[in-house]
Amino acid sequence: MQPAVEYRIEDLAHHSGATVRTIRAYQDRGLLPRPERRGRSNVYTDAHLARLRQIADLLDRGFTLASIKELLEAWDAGRGLGGVLGLVAEVDGPWTDEEAGRITRAELDQCFGGTPDEAAVEDAIELGVLERIPGRDDEFLVPSPQELAVAVELHAAGVPLIAISGHLRELRIHVEFIASRFLDFTTEHVFARYIGGHLPPTDDEAAEAAELVRRLRPLAQQTVDAELARAMRLFATRHLREQLGGTPSTTPLYEASPVALPATTIQAVQQLVGAENIAAFVSAAAEREVQSRKLDQLTSTTAQTAEIGELP
Repeated sequence: MQPAVEYRIEDLAHHSGATVRTIRAYQDRGLLPRPERRGRSNVYTDAHLARLRQIADLLDRGFTLASIKELLEAWDAGRGLGGVLGLVAEVDGPWTDEEAGRITRAELDQCFGGTPDEAAVEDAIELGVLERIPGRDDEFLVPSPQELAVAVELHAAGVPLIAISGHLRELRIHVEFIASRFLDFTTEHVFARYIGGHLPPTDDEAAEAAELVRRLRPLAQQTVDAELARAMRLFATRHLREQLGGTPSTTPLYEASPVALPATTIQAVQQLVGAENIAAFVSAAAEREVQSRKLDQLTSTTAQTAEIGELP
């Protein structure tokens, strides 16, 4: 039987990838067991190294140090981490069946008229439409070939690349708001019983939650697809009728109205999202506030109705 491996704190930092300062901070937070004291030296073992690697893995998965402490305490008390990590892996899994592709620089230039446009390429990389491949300056990873194909078709139809990227930035603000609301909604009504307590879920609870994630995964996209189709059918018909010179709709498309904002507000928004995204940001922020107030109003109305119903 080989003797147990022992480390000084500097050696432990080297093997784990953590700094000495981080290791000591983990000890102070109770995330890492105290080392054995031998004379003037602290002695660490493979158990400490394994725990540091566990912490690093959980941090990579998006856990906070506070939640990691709860998980590790549950682990030390005999409750496994397998179910929780399985649930995390399910959430981290792909949310689309679309597979990433690759495109060469020559193919990319050809898709957009054959003229190289360095600024447009850098913009696409910033947006994540393209990703650089280490060691390959002439080839890119395409996370969503469908999204790139849409850009190609819009450009072929005459839309400038700068307008396409600006539209995508604006669209993302709205879509991210929708995704956030869907997650809040499902958390409140579905997942709160699994993740709302102070202790991590049991393996059985985590497995049940993971199965729910698999079942609910496509629902957000299906709902958005259906509502987008409904809205496009409604507005496109009205818009086309008006453009062709027909009788204007009695319920026209929403008209834009200028709104005066303080210069300091405009400056702050510009520093946050850039000059080209000011209008989209202000619009999304206003929409979020309107929706929030609607929710507050509905909640207040429901609460008042309940109180009236309880009167003798």
